[in-house]
Amino acid sequence: MSVAVNGCDDQVFVYALCRVTEAAARAATGLIGRGGRGGTTRTAIEAMRAELDKLTINGRVVIGEDCDDTDDTGVPSGLELRGGGADGPRYDIVVDPIEGISYLARGMTNAMAVTALAPEGALFDPGPAFYMEKFAASAEAKGKVDPTAPTQVKLGQLSSVLNKPVSELTVFVLEKPRHRELVGEIHNAGARVALYPAGDVAGALMAALPGSSIDALMGTGGAREGMLSAVAIRALGGEFRMRVDPQLTTEKAAVAKAGLDTESWIGLDDLVTSDSVHFTATGITTGLLFEGVERDGKMERTQSLLISGPVAAGGAGRRQLLTTWHELPMAGNA
Repeated sequence: MSVAVNGCDDQVFVYALCRVTEAAARAATGLIGRGGRGGTTRTAIEAMRAELDKLTINGRVVIGEDCDDTDDTGVPSGLELRGGGADGPRYDIVVDPIEGISYLARGMTNAMAVTALAPEGALFDPGPAFYMEKFAASAEAKGKVDPTAPTQVKLGQLSSVLNKPVSELTVFVLEKPRHRELVGEIHNAGARVALYPAGDVAGALMAALPGSSIDALMGTGGAREGMLSAVAIRALGGEFRMRVDPQLTTEKAAVAKAGLDTESWIGLDDLVTSDSVHFTATGITTGLLFEGVERDGKMERTQSLLISGPVAAGGAGRRQLLTTWHELPMAGNA
């Protein structure tokens, strides 16, 4: 079944978009906890592509994922979707069939399948930048925390706007060698650190959601994950900023050649210039946002987070947690 995107059909469309991430998450379960024996990511990528092709939209994948060979079954950057007719609106699309792939094979937390969509031209293009430094927090912090300030100052500003002592703040940080100094600074300021080996999309969204166990996300992670987070947080009304922060020698050279600014922080209104956005994520392994894929007899359960931008400017975005039961195909009928 294909579903159009137009005005009042948006709420219907977000369920169709959810089927894209559900398919990828279900296809990725064979990799969980299997080390190097779980196979490649190809099955998840192909499952996501198959569902994307069913959407009656026109669009371009601005940040995608190739299969591990040279055929055309992946979801590569630049892929054109032409299912919306000659006069249909166009969209920019960001996909991640397996967010947290390096840890999925170890059965670790926060792995998910994610996709985000915004009107054409509404998304910042990170170009050759693979890594970006990020700061995420809830709506109370919008414009009130200086991302260029020292860590202790930032946490003091966050403490003030949240009306919460620094000692009660919890900051999500990816557990990476590059963050050792940052973790020390957060601890020295008196705040808590929630260290996770992967899943900064989950961390950013938790920071943006009021009343969660995470007050902020800090540190450097993937540009793709950053843009996925930016779309969701734009709809949620939270605070999110990024700065190009290349880590690899080849990446640094490519960023310099492209003339990208590595000093300035980019605000959310420049990362995503439209409120008309959709975001869906489906858990592969259980994490901060939702539970992973579970099988029970002939059924398979998925849990997904669906977020859409507000109907009117300044309005509240819609979000829901959707649990779906899928009938497993009979052997020989897959």
